[in-house]
Amino acid sequence: MKFIRLFAFFLVLFSANILYSQSSRDTKEIVAESSKLKKAVDTKNESAEADSYYNIGETYFNSGNFPKSEEYFIKSKNIYEKLKDKQNFEKVTRKLAQSQESQNKLKAAAGNYEAASNVGYSKAKKMQNSNDASRLKSSSPVMRMDAIQNNIQISEKENNKEDLAIGYSQMADLNIENKNIPKAEENLNNAYKISKEQAPQQALAINQKLTDLYVENKNFDKAIEAKKSVLKEDFVKDNSQKKVEQIQELAEIYIKKNDPKEAIVLLKNAYDIALNKGHTLEAQKSVQKLDSLYNISENTDASVKLYRDFLGKLPDLVSKDRSLVDNKILEDTEQKISQLLQEKKLKDELIRKKNLFNYSLIGALVILIGLIFFIFRTLKKVQIKNKKIALQSLRREMNPHFIFNSLNSVNHFIATNNELEANQYLTKFSKLMRGVMENSTEDFIPFQQELDLLQNYLALEKTRFADKFDYEIEVDENLNTQSLKVPGMLIQPFLENAIWHGLRYRTEKGFLSLKFEKNNDSLNIFIEDNGIGIEESKKQKTEHQKSRKGRGMKNTLERITLLNDLYKKDILCSVKDSENGVFVEISYKLINS
Repeated sequence: MKFIRLFAFFLVLFSANILYSQSSRDTKEIVAESSKLKKAVDTKNESAEADSYYNIGETYFNSGNFPKSEEYFIKSKNIYEKLKDKQNFEKVTRKLAQSQESQNKLKAAAGNYEAASNVGYSKAKKMQNSNDASRLKSSSPVMRMDAIQNNIQISEKENNKEDLAIGYSQMADLNIENKNIPKAEENLNNAYKISKEQAPQQALAINQKLTDLYVENKNFDKAIEAKKSVLKEDFVKDNSQKKVEQIQELAEIYIKKNDPKEAIVLLKNAYDIALNKGHTLEAQKSVQKLDSLYNISENTDASVKLYRDFLGKLPDLVSKDRSLVDNKILEDTEQKISQLLQEKKLKDELIRKKNLFNYSLIGALVILIGLIFFIFRTLKKVQIKNKKIALQSLRREMNPHFIFNSLNSVNHFIATNNELEANQYLTKFSKLMRGVMENSTEDFIPFQQELDLLQNYLALEKTRFADKFDYEIEVDENLNTQSLKVPGMLIQPFLENAIWHGLRYRTEKGFLSLKFEKNNDSLNIFIEDNGIGIEESKKQKTEHQKSRKGRGMKNTLERITLLNDLYKKDILCSVKDSENGVFVEISYKLINS
């Protein structure tokens, strides 16, 4: 007998460790959500991760495991808050408050109701949460009753059965506090009728509250009637574990009514169902209560027989007990979730450190690139400035050969007492020099000004070499000489070369042609002479001329290079011997003012 009692004692201790027995369906839901959770964490889908935490928390909540539900609701809430998902944040925060209220954590619950109300995503929920926060914070029964009544009205309007049942249940608690038992009974019955259709677990909790109310007021017949009515519900008949639990509760009412015989019959029935369906914890509870009743009636033989029967069937019972397996699965699942969270925490920390390093590296690179860009930009500005200075210097340079010869011509006219020719020549020369100096500050000048300078120059040279050449200037009528801009004095050196190195060595009078033609968006300039040509000119140079370094053409080519670099005008220049002399072609994009 001692051995049996001792074994039973250890079994009670073992069973006491199973505080919450999840149903197989709940276990499957949690395992399924844990798989979704792993996928969400692996893919870094925070929204899906929060959804999984919420669903696991709700499963625990519906099974009455409020501490576990609170744990997962907090995880879900934190992510929704981070994502600024107001709708889901409001939903999970309200559920968290309900879970905390069920554990009598009223201060924390009131804070979360208030937090949910502050989100204000849904107007109805905002009012409900505000009312619930006021209800928990207020010490006035009248104010609490008003808050509950307001929520009942909102739930009815929104057709929210779950919250409506909760409202009636809360109103019943207040009725009990105010000793208004009939009203409490009415409200609990209303709550039970509403919840039994959609929330069986809620219905069972409300039914238990109703039967406890009847028992506390010694109204055992009503308590028995209420418990028997719940045993007829499909959600109890179809769930053997719930059925056993409700039969045990009914037996407990008969014990309090001092009707042990009926209690024994019920407990035996509960014991048989538990054995057949594999509910070890429920079978043990039935054995424990039956043993207590047998001890009161001093029926030792029945007690011994019961324990022997239980011990004999225990191995088979345990093998059929899904709750033990489910609890083991839940324990493993919890460990996996915990491990998953630890791994995520480590990964996040590694990513944080990696990102910190990367951002530091990127920051350093940005600073370095910025510094390089600044240096490059500064150098570029200096380079452009230097090029502009060089270009300006080249523009201001007049061929000393031309100036020297012009002055010699003036001297010749004066020496031969040809004052009129000297005056005319000086007038043209001064006009040309003035025009060159006036335009020396600009890279591009109006086409008409350039044309005037070139005409003045050719007229000047014609005066000097009257018997050596004639010239002609043709301008395309499609060119707008007023708005068009051209590089100043870019053509003059080519005209000078044609006259001084080609035409003046002819025995007969030569001819110089200057043409300006428009070709789409380009300006083509053609300079053609019938002088002695490039190669022949080189042969006729004296040793003194060969030793002198001419600057006119060199300056011009340097100017073209600088203009292309600075303004991207794609100036092209071609100089070559032709059948009759030298042919020069210059082209560049049209520039309008």
